[in-house]
Amino acid sequence: MTALPARPRLLSVIPPLTQLNTPYPATAYLTGFLRSRGFDAAQADLALLTVLELLSPAGLEQLRAAAEALPRKQRSPTIKTFLNQFERYRVATGPALALLQGRDGSLAHRICTRAFLPEGPRFSALDHYVDDGSGDPLGWAFGALGIQDRARHLATLFLNDLADVIREAADPRFEFVRYAESLAQSQPSFEPLAQALAAPPTPVDATLEKLALATVDREQPDMLLLSVPFPGSVYAAFRIAQAVKAKYPQIVIVLGGGWVNTELRELAEPRVFDYVDYVTLDDGEAPLLALIEHLAGQRPRLNLLRTFTRVDGAVRWFTSGEPDVPFEDVGTPTWDGLPLDRYLSLLDMLNPMHRLWSDGHWNKLTVAHGCYWKKCSFCDVSLDYISRFEAANASTLVDRIERIVDETGHSGFHFVDEAAPPKALRALAEELQRRNLAISWWGNVRFEKSFTPELCLQLADSGCIAISGGLEVASDRLLALMKKGVSVDQVARVTRAFTDAGILVHAYLMYGFPTQTVQDTVDALEYVRQLFAEGCIQSGFFHRFACTVHSPVGRDPAAYGITLKPEAFKGFAKNDVAFIDPTGTDHASLGKGLNKALYNYMHGICLDDDVRRWFDERMPKPRVKRDFIGRALSSNLA
Repeated sequence: MTALPARPRLLSVIPPLTQLNTPYPATAYLTGFLRSRGFDAAQADLALLTVLELLSPAGLEQLRAAAEALPRKQRSPTIKTFLNQFERYRVATGPALALLQGRDGSLAHRICTRAFLPEGPRFSALDHYVDDGSGDPLGWAFGALGIQDRARHLATLFLNDLADVIREAADPRFEFVRYAESLAQSQPSFEPLAQALAAPPTPVDATLEKLALATVDREQPDMLLLSVPFPGSVYAAFRIAQAVKAKYPQIVIVLGGGWVNTELRELAEPRVFDYVDYVTLDDGEAPLLALIEHLAGQRPRLNLLRTFTRVDGAVRWFTSGEPDVPFEDVGTPTWDGLPLDRYLSLLDMLNPMHRLWSDGHWNKLTVAHGCYWKKCSFCDVSLDYISRFEAANASTLVDRIERIVDETGHSGFHFVDEAAPPKALRALAEELQRRNLAISWWGNVRFEKSFTPELCLQLADSGCIAISGGLEVASDRLLALMKKGVSVDQVARVTRAFTDAGILVHAYLMYGFPTQTVQDTVDALEYVRQLFAEGCIQSGFFHRFACTVHSPVGRDPAAYGITLKPEAFKGFAKNDVAFIDPTGTDHASLGKGLNKALYNYMHGICLDDDVRRWFDERMPKPRVKRDFIGRALSSNLA
């Protein structure tokens, strides 16, 4: 056992890749909490630093060498454009990054001439926009005065071209928001990840390892905390651990985060602990305090909390059953130590609501812990981050908001709750109004009837600019099966109330739910078309239903008319599970048409067209009346 001082120095790290416009909040929460308990705690975002290093002058030279090493017959149009115009890429990349970081807005005028940035295949997307008659394909979106946004959109396309070059020349697993995702996505065996980690490092790996070691050299931690929220950051987290363990074997490495909490609940693979020393589940505050006490000789190993480790070659699970730190007492997250002036505000989607996820700095904060509804049959309602609901009072939340604004200089907040409770949002709005505090905020809700037009207006007055929520499958039969507790016409009225209050609305949509038929899918898309046409929603995203072992569907598949396919668990990740749906619907073939329709709807295109036009196959006629949503809205007004 590695002995640590009672007050060790801790370093929390965001591994590649998560997002580039604002820090992922896990390290901010942990660092703020640990400092409130008197610990010397630091944090670093290696996701951002890795991308900036890959796009630095030295990184571009290495990328050119990798591209030139490709046989000429294997060079795609992307690679050819990059090599043929490399000097322009070398000159333009730094200024484009500065624009996206908000450090040099004057360059926008030059970028908008379309003569400064070299334009690779990603710019072909501009050809699909309808010219408004001005000869400018972006005129409809930005008009004559939207210089900054127009330039940022062009600069984003430019960076996407460079990401394609990195993927084709240096590492086929690379994307700006994920890295080697397939190695960790529902992976029952550790073997693919182990083989990748044993392989020689790619240029992306080498860059990451260099930055990780430089960060550890600078911070000199006793304990390294790796927070892994998504499958696309798992491989990089293990690469970081591998490099640090090789050079600094005395540093205790702890793995946690959203992906770990979901996928590794039955961890039995000893090789995981060749890279990390401990794996903790669920909220990290209490398990970390217990682990620190244990490593300082103040707590027996049997009294660790929700922690895996390797003992005599086998994986052991230790938990004392102690309560978690109450949500009211977790303290205020801090972004101290993160380079807030270097994040990139990307503008890849011109839809005003959809862009919020990648555009601008948002201080991420939770209104409450867990979900107050926790009934949705597709959701992992058995896991702690959903099942344990705790709220803080509005005064505490606004105290945190004020401290964060003072620290970061940014007044925009993204409330990242599973579903923020209407009662808590009303209290929050009242407190913001009472203090006359000017912020902008957006977050996730259930489209329930508690969101009256009056409440929506109050939320808007308090700073609410956008709301996202789950419409899922727009079918009353399937919504009832999902236990969403809403109906299509209710969603229409609630979303319209938000829109009428000046709040943008994004709908999470789903296809492929058990017993969903082709007819159900066509009907659902017709509802969605009408919601866009009636101005109820401005943005949406269709995702394919995945059955998870922690959801009601996964726990009782017979109740939803499906049979789970047996899969051999090999000691590593366990979450998504394949199933047999007796309807036999080919959902994969439907997904392309659904997403094509949604892309056009978000740009205000073809909202009056028959929804069957988006599918390659012959589709049944929608059973939904074309004025269903309009009638639902009119009846509400009567």
